[in-house]
Amino acid sequence: LCAAVMASEDEAELSLLECRVCFERYGPGGQRRPRNLLCGHVLCQGCVWALGGPESRQLECPFCRRACGFSETSDCLPLLQLLEVLGPGCSSVSLALGRSAERETGPAAAGLGLRLTLGGWGSLVNPTGVAACRKSGRLAVAHDGKKRIHVFSPSGSCLQRFGERGDAGNDIKYPLDVTITSDGHVVVTDGGDRSVKAFNFEGKGVLAVREGFSLPWGLDATPESEVILTDSEAGALYRLTADFKKGKLKKCQMIRSQLISPRGVAVSRSSGAVVVIEHLKAPGLNNNSTRVKILSAEMDLIGQMDSFGLSLVFPSKIHATAVAFDKEGRIIVTDVCSQAIICLGKPEEFPIFNPLISHGLSYPIGLTYMANNSLVVLDSGDHSVKIYNST
Repeated sequence: LCAAVMASEDEAELSLLECRVCFERYGPGGQRRPRNLLCGHVLCQGCVWALGGPESRQLECPFCRRACGFSETSDCLPLLQLLEVLGPGCSSVSLALGRSAERETGPAAAGLGLRLTLGGWGSLVNPTGVAACRKSGRLAVAHDGKKRIHVFSPSGSCLQRFGERGDAGNDIKYPLDVTITSDGHVVVTDGGDRSVKAFNFEGKGVLAVREGFSLPWGLDATPESEVILTDSEAGALYRLTADFKKGKLKKCQMIRSQLISPRGVAVSRSSGAVVVIEHLKAPGLNNNSTRVKILSAEMDLIGQMDSFGLSLVFPSKIHATAVAFDKEGRIIVTDVCSQAIICLGKPEEFPIFNPLISHGLSYPIGLTYMANNSLVVLDSGDHSVKIYNST
């Protein structure tokens, strides 16, 4: 029985890492680069070209027969990230990610239970950001589908889809993160045209800010409906103030500079403190690391620690991708190295180490809290949103 289970796991890994048309292993570039079709199925670039015929304008999915134009295909980011984690010399997903059958089926966490899973492959495609509306309980998810923003009810039903892929003013080219303001507007960072765009819950575009940004990335809303956002290329932190109902920008102010590739950001609703995740690049292949930096409401540095420093305190290296504050003001981060959600404590006690979720996640890259203190995790590994309640 054990041998049969291991053979089944090996077959699942083989299917995950290989194109299901040519059965060649995916690679980071060239013909073996994994590409999403509109329907959500994934093929290598070589098979996309081969199926498109001599004119190379459109192809038909070999699995569901849905038509897809070449311009409508996109990189499968979770597979590319997984290939980066595995490295060229490793062929086992389980070995690289440290998984086991017990880990996948074990309890989610002490004191937290998985209540609901939303999305999944085809419904959400390479999701990049998640946000919660504290008044209505609705969730907004940014992803790489034809309509870039999905709005879910607290019970998990899809209420709205908007943000078309395209070149029009209110279209979204490539969403990187999303937040929801207290006055009920969905704000998105668009890496495609380096802008910040705001919509109401019906999907109507109300504001687009395109000037002054190099690459706007992460964002979070304050209780006053201001938006704190990072600019990854400029190494800066901005405060955006607007009347979203009137579609009028009041001020876009740089409040912190000289950051290193800042991405994820969160604002404490109680103290106004800001936590930023910086992405550091070290010499050599796959030597990326992250740094968690805590700033006061006045933008003074409270504390910081990078992956190496955290690894001296904690059992393993932490590669943080998203951050949030819980209702007590504790800093919560996603860790893609251990596929876990970890509490690092309040700013004044940073860093402590308290794993909140250590099982059942594949590649957690987004994080938020609902008004009822449910923890919402965006898992790009299986293209889903997972909601956890205290047990």
